[in-house]
Amino acid sequence: MAQQATDSGAAAVLANLNALLPDLESLYKDVHAHPELSMQETRTAGIAAERLRAAGYEVTTGVGGTGVVGLLRNGSGATVMLRADMDALPIAESTGLDYASQVTSQDAEGNTVPVGHMCGHDIHVAWLIGAASLLAQARNAWQGTLMVVFQPGEETAEGAQAMLDDGLLERFPAPDVVLGQHVMVGPAGSVAGSAGPITSAADSLQIRLFGRGAHGSMPQASVDPIVMAASVVLRLQTIVSREVAATDAAVVTVGVLQAGTKENVIPDEAIIKLNVRTFDPGVREHVLAAIERIVNAEAEASGAPRKPEITPLDRYPLNVNDETASNRIAEAFRCHFSTERVSHTGPAPASEDFGCFGTAWQAPSVYWFVGGTDPQTWASAKAEGRLNQLPVNHSPAFAPVLHPTLATGTEAMVVGALAWLGRHDHD
Repeated sequence: MAQQATDSGAAAVLANLNALLPDLESLYKDVHAHPELSMQETRTAGIAAERLRAAGYEVTTGVGGTGVVGLLRNGSGATVMLRADMDALPIAESTGLDYASQVTSQDAEGNTVPVGHMCGHDIHVAWLIGAASLLAQARNAWQGTLMVVFQPGEETAEGAQAMLDDGLLERFPAPDVVLGQHVMVGPAGSVAGSAGPITSAADSLQIRLFGRGAHGSMPQASVDPIVMAASVVLRLQTIVSREVAATDAAVVTVGVLQAGTKENVIPDEAIIKLNVRTFDPGVREHVLAAIERIVNAEAEASGAPRKPEITPLDRYPLNVNDETASNRIAEAFRCHFSTERVSHTGPAPASEDFGCFGTAWQAPSVYWFVGGTDPQTWASAKAEGRLNQLPVNHSPAFAPVLHPTLATGTEAMVVGALAWLGRHDHD
């Protein structure tokens, strides 16, 4: 009976969705065309705050830099937190869309870089504004407190912690559940998730290898850091293939290898930057220790004049969905969407700082995925074995199809929130 009441509540809240969609599409295109780098999301935050105020929320801006928190108190009941991230990436967009980004900006190091919403945080903003607006318009269909959080700096693993460091826990009510979602490659109109680990832990490191420079014609006078770095890169690949059990999972990716300025000069040092993804704390500890062991051993084998420097760059926690709350969300989704549109998925190797909120508040959290690929494009690629050729998040060509992705993500946030906020028939 309670679920039936929640279903009727969702129908009442979503009754205005079709009328709202043109506005959400315009908002999405505007945010997409005006992307902002991590911790610089002032324009996007301003749009979010303006929309929340217009809908009747108590709005607090500047939380953790550019974060925005909106509260809508609607009687007694649960407190539900809905979260969207806002930042874009230093990537030049190549989608060819008429609203594609042409923006460049200064990054944290002062470099001028292209900026594009190539991870989908722009549609996350539109989803949350849509859900927040619809829930505010239909307050007679639910009760409790809704807290919507627009978070900065997800791409640099800074934003969630910055909001927590700025007193998020002390300044706002503790949620009974924390909910979030992400657009991913998958048929548009579908949602997917699972209990347990849902996104990986991630560690990024910089390794500085020290050699001794010399003329390219006299390598005997050098300790060549390029050869040292090449050996390190190759040996690092054996960690997953030879030190991680087949039943476990890990990824070690070297994304940067920098050394030298001229073809006939052996440089003094080389820089490696790498990324590690794991789903188990024990595996993570082993992989990081193996990296340190290999780097130091290769340097010693090369006769390096100094030990390497290994510097952490950023870290994302393992994001674990609470089992009870996940089952509640899945049931609500299956009731609202058709069962064909709701699927179980294993953990994704992507990483998120979303889990910081639930951990800090000691509240259950649930994170799920919404498909953003044209269904016909997806079906054709699957039939032809080309799924790995579709543009993925962080690709310059990544662009979710707007319909039905805009509607599906908005519906999912509303239905998820109402699994806790819906009126029960004894109220």
